[in-house]
Amino acid sequence: MTALTLAACQYKIDLIERWEEYVLHLTGLVHQAVERGAKLVLLPEYAGLVLAGQLDTATRSDLHGSIAGIQPLIPAWVELCEELARTHSIVFQPGSAPVLDPDGQYRNRAFLFGPDGLVGHQDKIIMTRFEREQWGIAAGRDGLTAFDTPLGKLGILICYDNEFPMLAHSLAEKDVDLILAPSCTDTLAGAYRVRIGAQARALENQIAVLSSPTAGTAPWSPALDENRGRAALYVPSDYGMPPNGIYAESKSDAVEESHWLITEIDLDTVRRLRTEGQVATRRDWPEQFGV
Repeated sequence: MTALTLAACQYKIDLIERWEEYVLHLTGLVHQAVERGAKLVLLPEYAGLVLAGQLDTATRSDLHGSIAGIQPLIPAWVELCEELARTHSIVFQPGSAPVLDPDGQYRNRAFLFGPDGLVGHQDKIIMTRFEREQWGIAAGRDGLTAFDTPLGKLGILICYDNEFPMLAHSLAEKDVDLILAPSCTDTLAGAYRVRIGAQARALENQIAVLSSPTAGTAPWSPALDENRGRAALYVPSDYGMPPNGIYAESKSDAVEESHWLITEIDLDTVRRLRTEGQVATRRDWPEQFGV
């Protein structure tokens, strides 16, 4: 595998009140990344909730009303994302959105698109207290998927899921080349929890993890009113990699507009660490259970 250019967005939650404006917004944003050579483009958890800006003020200001209100817009959003992936011949993960399933439950769903269209989707496995206790978002039922793409085998862990070792280890056992970690946190502590979790998962499994967070303030949204975090690519701390495990990171968690982190990596160099690194954490993983 040759060097791969990745784009992770530090995504500002803007109020966009018309569908036509949203199409221009997302199309322009993706175009910015593609112009800089990106072959894989990642947006954050709940990026799809920007669609709620198109609802009337009362509905978009209501926590439950906002997720119910965007459901008629989800099919057009999926179609737009698929069109962007096809047009630019990229792998595109446009973040996630709460999607109403036939069983009457909302699930936090991340769709994945490739040059040939929809590849599949990954639901968040473990809900935060906010999702579970206030918002009524249900856990994913279908486990974790390793997605085959032209760029390699990808896995998706949505935000909080990165804080649970066995989830990433499950993807490692499926031989994924890269974990995508779309996130949404409203405090610096939350941003660090995701960061520390993602770095730990990279170290444990000798794998790369690409993170894209929501950013800025959005007083119009009861769910996304405050956002902290930095886009980053995390790798094992080993030969040929940065000693701190941070391969690339945006400069600040406070932004005034959406910002792309563009970085290039040869995933084969990460993969080789599993057999040629200073340590063999993936190989030695089972030994801890004998203690």
